[in-house]
Amino acid sequence: MAWILLATAGQLLNAIVAILDKFIVSDERALPKPFVYAFYSCILTGFWAVIYLLGFIPGLSALGFPHFENVEAPTIQVVAMSFLAAYTFFMALVSMYSALRDAEAVNVMPIIGAVSAISSFGMVYAFFDIIPSINYIWGIVVLAIGTLLVSQTIVRTDNLLHVIHSGIFFALHFITMKGLFLETNFDDGFFWSRICFVLFALSLLLVPTYYKKIREQSGQTSKKTGALVIGTKVLAGVATFLVLKATDMGDVAVVQALDGIKFVFILLISICFGAFLPDSAVKAETRPHEVTRRILYVAIIVVGYGILFL
Repeated sequence: MAWILLATAGQLLNAIVAILDKFIVSDERALPKPFVYAFYSCILTGFWAVIYLLGFIPGLSALGFPHFENVEAPTIQVVAMSFLAAYTFFMALVSMYSALRDAEAVNVMPIIGAVSAISSFGMVYAFFDIIPSINYIWGIVVLAIGTLLVSQTIVRTDNLLHVIHSGIFFALHFITMKGLFLETNFDDGFFWSRICFVLFALSLLLVPTYYKKIREQSGQTSKKTGALVIGTKVLAGVATFLVLKATDMGDVAVVQALDGIKFVFILLISICFGAFLPDSAVKAETRPHEVTRRILYVAIIVVGYGILFL
């Protein structure tokens, strides 16, 4: 069950990243264009290849840190799956950032997680012909129900479309990464997927319209915002590594279902630190009926999480 704990730790970091992402895409002085932010997210993701240097430190490789010794020349299958992982990740980010710009992270992220979990469950059976155990099935169902209940707070149709699109493409991304790990190994698949993330993002600059959009937005970004973006993506990189490691070790559908835990973490952060965070990052909720409803969501998600350990 260590992979469940790894995924949980990853979702804690993802909750912090979601709040920071909400601030970045909502602040017109920061980096409001979802497309441009997704571009830099993919570029910065590639720098996580430096984690392989830690594998040379005695003892860390045994703890699961990747090592260059396990990286091989890529086959056509590895290259194709790595670029597919980059494409699906980029598309998921664009839709997620678009939704975050117009709605609260505490409302958007759980629904994306629920859609991703349900989609992953179907894709695992379709592509890998794997049926999870009974407790995993019930855990996924309860987690999905708890997170889908949050959809009552999002009424705009365009937001729902962004959220659903993002959830499906995140599912495609993680299913592709799981297939990549099965095709080769974690160290090899993680390395080449990071390289392809950067190559895919750079290829967007070859399109004049995209190049102009990225250049204009980058010129308007301050050094302070740039530092915030880099810091946010460092946290996102750690979270991604933990979630992908859990995906490699365990059931991809369950890992995606655990995205609902992110809602609990976002809610706790909002309650504990909402007074210290800007309104564009998190909006404190004080209405009694809304607080009660969110407590119910937390209870359902926690029950689903507990079922996974039965």
